[in-house]
Amino acid sequence: MSLSFADCHDPTGRVHGLPTFPWRLAPDGLATRRQLRALGLRPGGQDIAGQVLRPRRWRGPLTAYLYRVERALPVRPMTPARAAALAKANAARRTCPACRRDAGYVIPVSLGMCVPCHDHR
Repeated sequence: MSLSFADCHDPTGRVHGLPTFPWRLAPDGLATRRQLRALGLRPGGQDIAGQVLRPRRWRGPLTAYLYRVERALPVRPMTPARAAALAKANAARRTCPACRRDAGYVIPVSLGMCVPCHDHR
């Protein structure tokens, strides 16, 4: 189903079930997760307040959910334990399962091992 620009404007939510706005035309007071993060905020468990849709030619529309800025909570601070867990997880993503060395980059999922190990198979 291909949407037109006009199909993306449903501020009452009658057609789509949620208040829907065209891409980049959301009203003030609503923001996407990325926009909240740029403001130092997070949704904080609140329900989705709306959505923005961008029609695409060959696939379904691109959707971004909107949250109320006034109900958003501050981002939780990074604790030393969370920083250590994140560093450990990132190190695991860089470690080649074949040679057990730190590749210095995230191992591509498509290869499943570092590039030198994949080339020498």
